[in-house]
This record gives sequence, C-alpha cells and structure tokens, in this order.
Amino acid sequence: MKRLLIILTLIICVLITGCTSTQPAGKNTLQFSSTPEGAQIYLDNQYEGTTPSTLSGVLAGAHTIEFRNSGYQNAFNNISVTSATATYYVSAVLIPLTSQNLQPTIVPVVTTAQEQETTNGPLPTITIQQSQTIMTVGSLQTFSGTCLGSGSVILMLYGPGTYINGVEIAQVPVSATNSWSYTWNPGNSVISGSYSIVAYSSQKITSATAAFSIVGGGQVSIIATPPTTYAGRTVTFSGLCTTGATSVSLTLYPPHQIPEFVATLPLNTNNGWSYQYQFALSRPSGTYTMVVTDAQNTASSSVIITLNNGS
Repeated sequence: MKRLLIILTLIICVLITGCTSTQPAGKNTLQFSSTPEGAQIYLDNQYEGTTPSTLSGVLAGAHTIEFRNSGYQNAFNNISVTSATATYYVSAVLIPLTSQNLQPTIVPVVTTAQEQETTNGPLPTITIQQSQTIMTVGSLQTFSGTCLGSGSVILMLYGPGTYINGVEIAQVPVSATNSWSYTWNPGNSVISGSYSIVAYSSQKITSATAAFSIVGGGQVSIIATPPTTYAGRTVTFSGLCTTGATSVSLTLYPPHQIPEFVATLPLNTNNGWSYQYQFALSRPSGTYTMVVTDAQNTASSSVIITLNNGS
C-alpha cells in the first residue's frame, strides 16, 4: 500500500510539471541602425537604447518599432518576427524638421530579415558621396561611391514635397572595381530644402547616407524705409527670401560710381532679413540702387533710394 502511494505521488508530480512547462524564448535578433546615429529605439513602446545596437531574444510575433531623435521626424514600422531563428536588420533615415515641415510625420523604416545561416559571412559595405552639398534648381547632382558584397546599389531620396516618404530614383550596377556612380537630373520640378540620399545594398541589408540641400525656385524681395532721405541719415532695408538659401547679400550702386558690397545677412526663421544702412555725409545727392541677391545667385531684386541735399 505504501509503495502504491509513492508511485501515485510521482505520477501526479510528472503531470503537474508537464502542464506548467514553458516554451523557450525566441532566438530572433534585431539589429538597429539610423542616420544620423544616436536615435532612441522603442520596441512595442518600450525603450531599448540608442542606435546602433543589437537586441537578442526577441519573441516571435508582431512588433512595433519607433525611432526618435530631437530635431527629426519620428520613424515607425510594424514588423512580423517569424518563429525561425533569424536576424532582422532595421534601419531608418531620419528627416530633419524644417520651417517647411514643423510637424513630425511617419517616415518609412527599412526592415530586412535574413536567416541566421546566411549572416555568418561579412555584410556588404557601402560608401556614398555627392558632387554638390548645395545644388540649385535645374542643375545636375552626381552620386558615387564604392560597394563590396552587393552587385547593385539602390538609391532612395528623402526630402520635402514628393520625396517626403522616400522615392527610389535608381538601381545602379556596381563595377568590377567595386565602384558605382549615378547622375541625377531632377529638372525644375524639385523644391528647395534639405535632402538625404541613401545608398542601400541590393537586399537593403546595409546602407550609407549623404546630405545636401537644393536652392532656387523662389524669389527675393527688398524695400527701403524711407525711400527718400538725406546724407548722414539711416535707411532700413528689409525683405524676404524664398529660394531656400540661408543668407542674402546687399550691394549698393551709387550714381556713376563703382558698386559697393554692403553686407551678407543671415535669414531669420521666417525667411526674412533686415539691415540698417547709414548714408555718409560725404555722399553726393542723386539716385542710389540697393540690390539684394540670395547666396547662390538664383534670384535678386533691387530698390531705388533718392538722396537729397540739405538736412
């Protein structure tokens, strides 16, 4: 009887252990990267550090990823992690907040998954550079670089207007010398602002980023207050610049004399500028012209000031 009780007790313990056993945690890995680096990572609304970083032991299922960085639009994505052991590469190009886009919007996150067995070798490496850090509307821009471990490079452009969510502009083959190059001709359809060009490997596992800005397609204005004055007095010149430039320059054209450079002025947050100019007592009376030009000489405007004798 005693032996029977011991056997029954052992059977009950085995049954309880079997019912309460848990499945092992998933072995999936997430590798995070962003441009620029240092973005905060939130997995399912839980802070997981900053980029670049690797998170192991991620359970299978649906997950939400968010990148946050001060001064940039937030980037989001929903991914589905399989039950197989895999490494997921999650990357985002964060778009700066500008005066043209002050509210954060959703920016696509590029996510690629490769089975663990395929990631034992070296990952592709990519470099990228642009021919101009500041280009004008209507000009050409050449992107070039090197690529090891991928037969082609995918170019994605992020910026204002049409490119706010990213547009693939080309898939460029890599030469036998591991180099690549592409000339972009946007015509006059682009708008001024800050842009980022991202070069991805063919499977979008790795990437490199370059930044540039486009200037032009706008106007610059100038007014004089007052438009008529006397030698020794001050005139306030002011106006707006909507070409995307960050500064304007003033040049004074006296009557029958050589033009004189006056100043270079930064734009304020509303794309405006202002400058007080004092006409020297030695200035002869007559008609003067003040010309304003944006920094890249894509637009200019002028105003006439009449300088009278006497006070």
